[in-house]
Amino acid sequence: MSAPSNVVSASPTSPENGAARRIPRAVTVSAWAVPVMVLGQFALLAGVPVVVALVGALTRVRDRAVRAGAVLVTVAFAIPLTVWLARPDGAQSLSKDIHPAFVGLIVAASAALIFTLYRARRR
Repeated sequence: MSAPSNVVSASPTSPENGAARRIPRAVTVSAWAVPVMVLGQFALLAGVPVVVALVGALTRVRDRAVRAGAVLVTVAFAIPLTVWLARPDGAQSLSKDIHPAFVGLIVAASAALIFTLYRARRR
């Protein structure tokens, strides 16, 4: 016997099982990679996961707190990057020129993004 044709099963992308609201793995990995790269003296390369987290959060995540966290990480990273690019006597790398307070701010903003991603995933 076959199943009745009017029965609809929950597909992997149906809103009934929550898969449509999943947080993309790239956003989560990027949120973890930013503080690791900044603390590991790869601050300029940390721009890549910052952009991935921002674009992924703005285009794929519905939670406003996650979006705000991604924007916060981006702004916290963009300020020292802009200062480094604008200074005529800046250091050879962003990692050498960035103020420790901005490193702390970037790590704190990334921690806030990670927390909001965790909270959004648990809802």
